[in-house]
Amino acid sequence: MDKLTQKFYELECSHLRPEVRISMEKLGEVLDDEFFEFGSSGGVIKRSELSGDHILNPDSMEIQCFALHELGPSAVLTTYQLYNRNTEILTNRSSVWKKRRKGWKLFFHQGTVSTEEVFQ
Repeated sequence: MDKLTQKFYELECSHLRPEVRISMEKLGEVLDDEFFEFGSSGGVIKRSELSGDHILNPDSMEIQCFALHELGPSAVLTTYQLYNRNTEILTNRSSVWKKRRKGWKLFFHQGTVSTEEVFQ
């Protein structure tokens, strides 16, 4: 894995850690102010709608088949599959990261339940 790919792999891992997923403060360090997500449940989540009462699932998860796609000097797309060890659910994931004054921030995320490994 090259340095740039490793950097974004680590950024993706950062928002999957249980201690980040249950802390609005820590999650806020990762998310862009304009963040939105198309969730694997079919719902849409916007950062502006997140509050201290919103807790993300703190399950143990594993990233598989990670890939980085540069969209320009200040934006990248990551794609991967995520395996939830607790629920044994596999999802296809994509994220758009934007470079901001305070570093790279997660701008968009999508999760779609999958029945097979498609990124082999």
